[in-house]
Amino acid sequence: MSAQIIDGKAFAAALRARIATHVPAFRAATGRAPGLAVVLVGEDAASQVYVRNKGKATREAGMESFEHRPPADVPQDDLLALIAELNADPAVDGILVQLPLPAHLDEEAVIAAIDPAKDVDGFNAVNVGRLAVGMEGMVPCTPLGCLALLKDRLGSLSGLNAVVIGRSNIVGKPMAQLLLKESATVTVAHSRTRDLEELVRRADIVVAAVGRADMVKGDWLKPGATVIDVGINRVEGEGGKARLTGDVDFASASAVAGAITPVPGGVGPMTIAMLLRNTLVAAHVREGLAPPEDL
Repeated sequence: MSAQIIDGKAFAAALRARIATHVPAFRAATGRAPGLAVVLVGEDAASQVYVRNKGKATREAGMESFEHRPPADVPQDDLLALIAELNADPAVDGILVQLPLPAHLDEEAVIAAIDPAKDVDGFNAVNVGRLAVGMEGMVPCTPLGCLALLKDRLGSLSGLNAVVIGRSNIVGKPMAQLLLKESATVTVAHSRTRDLEELVRRADIVVAAVGRADMVKGDWLKPGATVIDVGINRVEGEGGKARLTGDVDFASASAVAGAITPVPGGVGPMTIAMLLRNTLVAAHVREGLAPPEDL
């Protein structure tokens, strides 16, 4: 069997295009464009790339992009004061604080300071709780993107067996909640899970988000399974050059799976697309407007 490649890049581009079509109507109704504020503390190279890409995508969608770059040694109180300003700013619909933060900053306190209505990352405990009990709220972008790819590929997920490998607050836990909401039967596995291979072999859906390069092998998979690889690992390739690989051994898995996301080009592009989606939804909710139904 040769797996269908799930093209997250193309799906994300189509979603961003749909989002852009809704911005003029929002502007006409409110007199402004949706606004996303991104806070980058320090000069981390990888984070700078992410923030630059997010800003570019935001502007391309016709939204306002506000970037704030406090120094790496910014005091906690100053960072919290900045977030308070953004919470109160009527032009800002979404606030994203780029993680990880420098060690001297309390990440939990910073996330808790973001207005849940503007928490487009979905990390605030209020939004985490709303997801857990099945209420509407902001959902973390990466698992939301994974769900969109799964529903596009499979349609209804009701009754399917899903294994989520990884239990992080950013991907694993919210991914499990989203799958449960779709009536899938969900197992959350992690580093201490016994007989992980046997669990995976019974799964119709495998979401790998554990941060271990090429951990999931093709012979772990149920033939025809749909595999979503969230991992992004930098490993040494031929000639000592670094290459990116996921948590799934793509070569062996693609010979068994029914469909699989590549790395890069799979889940990654969906994260930014869903960030724009969350910002547009937040803007509509804040203005008392119904969010578009095709998001």
